[in-house]
Amino acid sequence: MITIDNLQFEIFIPEAEVKQTVKKIAAKINRDYEGKCPVLVAILNGSFVFAADLVRELTIEHEIHFAKVASYAGTESTGVVKNLLGVDIPLKGRDVIIVEDIVDTGITMSHLLDSFMAQAVKSVEVCSLIVKPEKLKVKLDLKYCGMEIPDAFILGYGLDYNNKGRQYRDIYKVINH
Repeated sequence: MITIDNLQFEIFIPEAEVKQTVKKIAAKINRDYEGKCPVLVAILNGSFVFAADLVRELTIEHEIHFAKVASYAGTESTGVVKNLLGVDIPLKGRDVIIVEDIVDTGITMSHLLDSFMAQAVKSVEVCSLIVKPEKLKVKLDLKYCGMEIPDAFILGYGLDYNNKGRQYRDIYKVINH
């Protein structure tokens, strides 16, 4: 068990399961994009650990870039997406894979998908380590989804609580919230 600020967390998904999930996602991307060079766009801050592990498992040629958006305050989504940092290369005619740590309400992902489609990309797919299906507020096609979890606040493996806890190798869930 760990405590961050006023919340206690217990292990929810052990590191070994996370690593196996990343390998499965990478294998599927390797098959689907064989002979292509997709642009992976990792969404900061949370996806940086997942993105790093994912690209180390990819055998296909690819590029990786980063974008930063925000829609969370504490443990809840605000429902408002703020663009903080965009991709600085032209994406027209390119295959894009959005790399995200978690899809919760789907509002941020819907915003990102619209933004990339407006750039006349060849294709855009979503790659998320975790999704919470029961919290989705918009319909999304998540081609590369590592695991579905119930609605619980989690941290570790890049996910945070008030910018703390990203360093843990396991994924933890809150137990006293």
